[in-house]
Amino acid sequence: MAGLVLVYTGNGKGKTTAALGLSMRALGHNQTVGFLQFMKGSKNYGEVKIASVLPNFTLVQSGQESFVSYENPDPVDIRMAQEGYELAEKWFQEGKFDLIVLDEILVAAAFKLISVAQVLALVRKKPDQLNLVLTGRYAAPEIMAIADTVTEMTEKSHAYHQGVEAKAGMEF
Repeated sequence: MAGLVLVYTGNGKGKTTAALGLSMRALGHNQTVGFLQFMKGSKNYGEVKIASVLPNFTLVQSGQESFVSYENPDPVDIRMAQEGYELAEKWFQEGKFDLIVLDEILVAAAFKLISVAQVLALVRKKPDQLNLVLTGRYAAPEIMAIADTVTEMTEKSHAYHQGVEAKAGMEF
């Protein structure tokens, strides 16, 4: 059966969370999951803490702990995003995953750490049976156009705007 391309985008909370939920569902069916995080390097994320004990789940971060400047990204951020892109290509070639999540790749493209053209090329190289998820705000229209499913998270309200700090297990 042919794999699908899913995009989780929008300004609302839940893009990475949805991708992690889909990953758990795939693992429940004895599938293998590669979860590659662009622009993230913190070891404090819940998914990073649990990844090593989940069978058939590989999580790799390709970013620094600090936020990336949209106006002036650090050359290290660009290098790490390009390395993440190369790893995704390698994963495609190896064929060892049933599901690959490229978390925050859409933001990396919007911040010009990688190009939209690179993301499009990667999607076109996707092995036929592979399910692929792209997450992040600012999905380019061209990327959404080639996806099988696009989900846009829309924020209606968020506890953060009411003064509630980010909570472990909820936001990270």
